[in-house]
Amino acid sequence: MKDWWKNSVVYQIYPRSFKDSNGDGFGDLQGVIEKLDYLKELGIDVIWLSPVFDSPQDDNGYDIRDYRSIYEGFGSNADMEELISKAHERGIKIVLDLVVNHTSDEHEWFIWSKKSRDNKYSDYYIWKDPKPDGREPNNWGSSFCGSAWEYCEERGQYYLHFYSKKQPDLNWENEKVRQEVYDLMKFWMDKGADGWRMDVIASISKDQNFPDYEEEPGRKYYTGKYHSNGPRLHEFIQEMNREVLSKYDCMTVGEAPGSTPEVARLFTDPARKELDMIFTFEHMNIDRIPGSVNRKWALKPFDLKELKRVMSVWQDKLNGQGWNALYFENHDQPRIISRWGNDTTYRKECAKAYATILHGMQGTPYVYQGEEIGMTNVHLPLDEYEDIEVRNAYKELVKESGSISEEDFKKAVWNKSRDNARTAMQWDDSENAGFTTGQPWFAVSDRYKEINVKEALADKDSIFYYYKKLIELRHTEPLMTEGSYELILPEDEQIFAYFRKTDKETWLVAANMSEEEVSADRLKALVKSTAEVKIANYPDRDDLDAKLRPYEAFIMKVSV
Repeated sequence: MKDWWKNSVVYQIYPRSFKDSNGDGFGDLQGVIEKLDYLKELGIDVIWLSPVFDSPQDDNGYDIRDYRSIYEGFGSNADMEELISKAHERGIKIVLDLVVNHTSDEHEWFIWSKKSRDNKYSDYYIWKDPKPDGREPNNWGSSFCGSAWEYCEERGQYYLHFYSKKQPDLNWENEKVRQEVYDLMKFWMDKGADGWRMDVIASISKDQNFPDYEEEPGRKYYTGKYHSNGPRLHEFIQEMNREVLSKYDCMTVGEAPGSTPEVARLFTDPARKELDMIFTFEHMNIDRIPGSVNRKWALKPFDLKELKRVMSVWQDKLNGQGWNALYFENHDQPRIISRWGNDTTYRKECAKAYATILHGMQGTPYVYQGEEIGMTNVHLPLDEYEDIEVRNAYKELVKESGSISEEDFKKAVWNKSRDNARTAMQWDDSENAGFTTGQPWFAVSDRYKEINVKEALADKDSIFYYYKKLIELRHTEPLMTEGSYELILPEDEQIFAYFRKTDKETWLVAANMSEEEVSADRLKALVKSTAEVKIANYPDRDDLDAKLRPYEAFIMKVSV
C-alpha cells in the first residue's frame, strides 16, 4: 500500500532499557526479538529503534563510531538481521535511527580529520580558527551547556559540536560526507530496514557565515535560530530523497527542533519529495519559560489552552500539505501523566485520556515503550542521574552560575529529565521488573510491582487494552486517517475536544483533562445527536447527558 505509514502506529524502543536477554543488565536486540509477540498483540505496525550502532556511549548511542556495525552491548549484525526478519514475519516493520548531524569523536573519520588540515577527511567536520585572542570562533552554545566549540591542539583549530564535545558535527557542505551518509543508509535498507527516524536533521545545514547571536546580560553562549534550518537544508534532504529514499518503499520522520508548521510543510509536502513527517517540539515546550537562561529547566505551569492551540495549529497547517507525527513521550521526553497529569489517583484514567486526545488526531501516532502501561517518572537523588544533559546543566546552572537553586533544579529534573523515559521497561513484579536477571545499567522505578506488563495483560480494563483498541480504530476506520480536524471549545480550561469529519460522518473526540467533574453541556450544545461510542475510558459513557468525570475521555459518532 502506498503511504502505508499513514494508518500505521509506531512503537519506539529504547533498546538499552527494553529487555535484557543475557543478564548483563543492558537491554539488547535478542531482548527485542523475545518481545515481538507482545508488540504483535498490542497491534503496532512499526518499531522505531533508538540507535544501536557501535558507539562509546557518551550520549547513550547518539555518538556513533561505526554506522555499519551493531554495538556489542546490543548484540551483532546477525542479531539485527534476525530482528528485521522476525519482525517482518509478524507484519512489523523496522525503522532505524539515523544520527548524521554528528558522529562520535572516536569515528575513523574524525580521528583522521583532527590529524591535519590536508588529509582526505580534514573537512569532513566543521573546523574554524580561533579569534585573534584565542577565543571560540563565535558564541554558539552546546545544547548540553557550555560552548559549541572545542579546541584541538593537533590542528590548532576549534571544531563544532552542537551536543557533547565527543559528538563533532559533520560538514554537510562536503559532497563526500553526504555520499558517505547515503551509502550507509543503503547498507541497512538493503538488509531490510524499512525507513529512518532522522536525529536533529534540521541542524545538518549551517549558516556558513557562522554569525554571533545577539548578546544578552549574564549569558556567554547561545542556542537558537542559527542551530537549525540552515540555508541548504532542503537541498540536502531533496538530494537524500533522490539518491536513496525514492528507491525504497520506506517511512521517514525527521526530528526538527525550531521548526514552525510553515517549515514543516517544506519537509513534508509530498510535491517537494523530502520526508514523510517531522517531529515538532512546540507542544512539548508549553511548560517552559521562553528565553530563560535556565533553558528547559525553567518551568511554568501546564496550560491546557496552549496545548490545544499549538497542536491544533499543526493539525490545520499540515492538512493536505504534509503529515503529522503524533507523540507525547519518547526517549527525550518524560512520562506525560507525571509531567502534565495525575500519575497516582487517576493514573489509568489520565493515561487513557492523553492517549485518546493524541490518537484521535490526524497523523501517525507514536507509542513510547511503557506508555501503553502507564509508566511514570522517577524521583532520584541528583547524583544518580545518568544523562549527560542533567550532569552538564547541574554543573553550569547550579554550581557555577547559581542561576537556579539546587532544589528548583531537582524539581525540574524530576519533571522533565530525559532519564524519566530511560528507566527499565516494567515487564512483571519480579526483581528488576523482569527487565534483567543482573544489575540494571540504570534505575528501575520503585512502582514496578504496581505498574507492569503482566498486571496490564491480566486486567481487561487496563491501559494496554485501551491502546490496543485505539490502534484497531486506526486500522479499521478510514476517518481516523482521512478525516478533517476541527478544534472546539478552544478557551475551555478543562476540556480538550475536537471533531473529526468526512463527508459521511462526524466523530467527537473529547477528554476532561482535570481532576474535577465537568458539565458536558458545552459539548452537548455543539451536537444535534449522539450515536455509537467508539471508545471510552469510563465504560458506561453512552451519550452527553452525564457530567464528565476526572480524566474521562471518549470518541463517539455524532451529528452536528
